[in-house]
Amino acid sequence: MRIKKDYDAIVIGTGITGGWAAKELCEKGLKTLVLERGRMVKHIVDYPTMYKDPWDFTYKGVLTYEEKKHQLKQTRTGYVPDEASKHFFVDDLKHPYNEEKRFDWIRGYQVGGRSLTWWRQTYRWSDLDFEANKKDGVAIDWPIRYKDLEKWYDYVEEYIGVSGEKMGLPQLPDGKFGPPMELNCVEAYLKEKIAENYDDRVLTIGRAAHITGDKQYEGRSKCQYRDRCVRGCPFGGYFSSNSSTLPAAEKTGNMALRPNSIVHEIIYDEKLKKATGVKVIDSETKEKLVFNAEIIFVCASTVPSAAILMQSKSKRFPKGMGNDSGELGHNLMDHHLGVGAYAKADQFNDKYFKGRRPNGIYIPRFRNLGDKKTKTDFLRGYGFQGEAQRVDYSDKIKEAGYGTELTEKILKPGDWTIALSGFGECLPYHENKMYLDYEKTDEWGLPTITFDAEWKENEMKMRQDMVQQAEEILKNAGFKKVKTYNNLHAPGIGIHEMGTARMGKDPKTSVVNENNQVHGVPNVYVTDGSCMTSSACQNPSLTYMAITARAAYHAVKQFKKA
Repeated sequence: MRIKKDYDAIVIGTGITGGWAAKELCEKGLKTLVLERGRMVKHIVDYPTMYKDPWDFTYKGVLTYEEKKHQLKQTRTGYVPDEASKHFFVDDLKHPYNEEKRFDWIRGYQVGGRSLTWWRQTYRWSDLDFEANKKDGVAIDWPIRYKDLEKWYDYVEEYIGVSGEKMGLPQLPDGKFGPPMELNCVEAYLKEKIAENYDDRVLTIGRAAHITGDKQYEGRSKCQYRDRCVRGCPFGGYFSSNSSTLPAAEKTGNMALRPNSIVHEIIYDEKLKKATGVKVIDSETKEKLVFNAEIIFVCASTVPSAAILMQSKSKRFPKGMGNDSGELGHNLMDHHLGVGAYAKADQFNDKYFKGRRPNGIYIPRFRNLGDKKTKTDFLRGYGFQGEAQRVDYSDKIKEAGYGTELTEKILKPGDWTIALSGFGECLPYHENKMYLDYEKTDEWGLPTITFDAEWKENEMKMRQDMVQQAEEILKNAGFKKVKTYNNLHAPGIGIHEMGTARMGKDPKTSVVNENNQVHGVPNVYVTDGSCMTSSACQNPSLTYMAITARAAYHAVKQFKKA
């Protein structure tokens, strides 16, 4: 291996947490190498479909059979990818993985990672979430509480730009918000009806990482309501590493960004009792390299981060770095969804709503809030996401038609529909795991990942309640033709995999400590979804970012003491 330049810090990954780690470390003066296993993607320059309309694509964007062969596992989810976004999702043949039980793993190997394609829902956790494991006697206790992250939530929200409405809910703390996006007429009606019919639940617009107000964000402008976010936003209207944190890191002059760099091992020095660097394979030349640093941030995303730690074996850590507990790779979680109800709302057919709002509605958790009234026969809770919209013209062409009559029908907007989809917490089960298969290797000779995870009884009970409550809410609001659904997808469908290197106080039961340092290796920090000790039911990316900013602050303090 060829030993390259030494750095103060190394960041593995450029997604939501990698971008934040890079920004924080560089702005605090550390010479930082940022390694990304995928290709380079520059903001605006490398968004090839950002301005294209449906007629600009072959087959209106639908992938051909030959194209789907390369992304079969991702297309089976039903929502990614298509011709407009396929370049931001991996080739499943080039990057294979194994399944003891089905797991729909959605990946984006490029600079920016999945920060280019995320749904941008941005919610804080509360102590209801951080204290849940301890109170329920499930898994292990979080080593931190809401007060430990509160100022970091503030810090992150003010930087990324979050639109939303303050609600004063203890289970969903308010944040630093720009103006909320507008509800359409059907959603506003449902909000009123929920307020009339319930005293334990509310409806609000989703809290989304989109700029909506007059506050200025360097290099970014307001959301343009194009709803083409998955292609990359040339306006920087939504937060991504490419439009925000990586440019901030680059501006300092302290960042060296190296794409096409597959990190597969963190080097541990037995005498110094710390990590000294990382081993890298150049994905294009297959050259093997070593980069050294005083601090290492592992932000490759949940499963790859766990895999890197697993491959980082030494005399001190024969089962993988920080794996004295044997928990590395275990406690794999995701959010379960695809369950709820929908209805017709044709009483609003004379109303119109302009624009393509890249956001939906949200009904925050109202189950198991710590009182008798909200207690159920399952643990934890769920929220509802959804939206109201006009149906398209497809129902007009089910019958044979042509000429003026067909044209007139197509030009008339369809009926309104409204849908509520549950978004539920998954408990951390030790037996839900991922592990490495050294017999099946990829083209770089590295072990492939195998998934063995499933939903269990608690999630199934929760789903039944999701169906019942979604149906009840819509019927009580007076909507017609209410129908329920419960499509039991495999884990991975939420694209919120987490928990494989969980935080905890005790090295015997966890992988990283309260500051996100690997137990026994204090200069290695793990701050992406792998560090999560439970999953809550809120979208987790904001919490990842707050945890990363907090850990970077700690790391720099330790670095400057040395």
